[in-house]
Amino acid sequence: MKKIAFVCDGGNFPNGAFEFLKMLNNTEPVSVRGIFFEPVDFQQLVSVSYIPVASPYVKLKEEERALVKKSKQDFARRCESAHINYSIDDREQEWVAEVFAKETRFADIAVMSEELFCSDFSTSQPNVLMQEALRMAECPVVLVPENFKLLDRILVAYDGKKESMFALKQFCYVLPQLVDKPVELVYVKKEENEEIPDIDLLKEYSRIHFGSLGITKLHFNAHKYFSSWTEDKKNGMLVSGSYSRSTVSNFLKSSFATQVVHDHKMPVFIAHKN
Repeated sequence: MKKIAFVCDGGNFPNGAFEFLKMLNNTEPVSVRGIFFEPVDFQQLVSVSYIPVASPYVKLKEEERALVKKSKQDFARRCESAHINYSIDDREQEWVAEVFAKETRFADIAVMSEELFCSDFSTSQPNVLMQEALRMAECPVVLVPENFKLLDRILVAYDGKKESMFALKQFCYVLPQLVDKPVELVYVKKEENEEIPDIDLLKEYSRIHFGSLGITKLHFNAHKYFSSWTEDKKNGMLVSGSYSRSTVSNFLKSSFATQVVHDHKMPVFIAHKN
């Protein structure tokens, strides 16, 4: 049984992420801890002036807490209906990255919305708060689009570097119930030859862990065209390279996953190294 941190902010209940939980629980029982935040820093909404602002500030705060309470109730109801073992963090607080870090320290994986996470702050993903969450997470993170229903294939972004192999291994360890899905290892580089770094070792490792395996080399600029290429890979999940606290910005700039997250194409598994 795996422990999963289910992350929700305000009234942005991640329906797609919950469908992902249900899928996992149907194949192997999981234990889910609901982590609920009030993402907006209301202090920033109060202008510096001599005009009294306490009343509207309190009203906004109460409205936000009411949304969080509703999300918690919805989460509990859905877990009970789906027979998912669950607990809920009862703290009432705005988004605090350090709290998120500690919760993920004691979780096997974190699941959140690929498009709704802190969308009140910015709808363009990955927004600043999502980047902060990825930086502070101490376990792998799965970002799930709201239209998620099925998962029938796994795409693994391989670039020949140790980070992509680390991500592949974390995926196998953390989500073993998904390794029976058809897996396609994808190496992308704009060049004419068909060479893939360490291909024999890659095949040997992958064939031990996956029942159905394909390996593809794509000859284009990954940052420009990879997301478009995934349009034909419906109901897929992307396993992307790992990142650490010190490299998340560079990771998001260079990763295959960034545009997929922005376009909400498919779930993305992002490994993490402390």
